[in-house]
Amino acid sequence: QVQLVESGGGLVQPGGSLRLSCAASGSIFRINAMGWYRQPPGKQRELVATFTSGDNTNYADSVKGRFTISRDNAKKTVYLQMNYLKSEDMAVYYCNLNVYDGKYNHDYWGQGTQVTVSS
Repeated sequence: QVQLVESGGGLVQPGGSLRLSCAASGSIFRINAMGWYRQPPGKQRELVATFTSGDNTNYADSVKGRFTISRDNAKKTVYLQMNYLKSEDMAVYYCNLNVYDGKYNHDYWGQGTQVTVSS
């Protein structure tokens, strides 16, 4: 069973920075994609940034130039460095991991971490 543990959320002022971490544990045959989604209050969950095949990355237009996704393969950990945070970035951030077990693909989600942007 794969588990994801997130950390790093909190309260930050507009223009500030936060770094989220997501560590995966368990047996993983192959990672298809790993990254971050968010769900603002009253809205649907949306993609923030992900690693897809190889080292390819995909960012939401709203975070390009401000957020950076990175990873440590040895630690099975993905990070999200968020700079110049805005009020519209306030959301619950979820780590996502899509893996292949040799037969099927599986989607896993972290528990979510709250990011609050407020003065």
